[in-house]
Amino acid sequence: MGVFSAGTLDIDCDVDLERSDDSFHAYAIPRVDIQPGDSLVMHGLPTRLQYGEHRSFCARATLTRAGALRRAWTQFAGLFELTSLYEVGFQPDEELVLHPRRTP
Repeated sequence: MGVFSAGTLDIDCDVDLERSDDSFHAYAIPRVDIQPGDSLVMHGLPTRLQYGEHRSFCARATLTRAGALRRAWTQFAGLFELTSLYEVGFQPDEELVLHPRRTP
């Protein structure tokens, strides 16, 4: 198996699919704990949903556990991905100028 992969498991996942005005989503919730670096491949999912359709069911999946090196790399790289979220356009208070609305 090695340092990149620590083995595979066949597991069950709860699947929720919807395509409607209210929501457009596909959720797969594995019935085991997923760790950093692990990968999940779903089997037997529908390729299309009709408009307005909502389906919930159990499906099979193959979970590939990450080895020690991949798990450590994923955790390390995740720190840099998190810091990219900090780069938003905030301005200091002294640069923010509010103008009152003028009413006719």
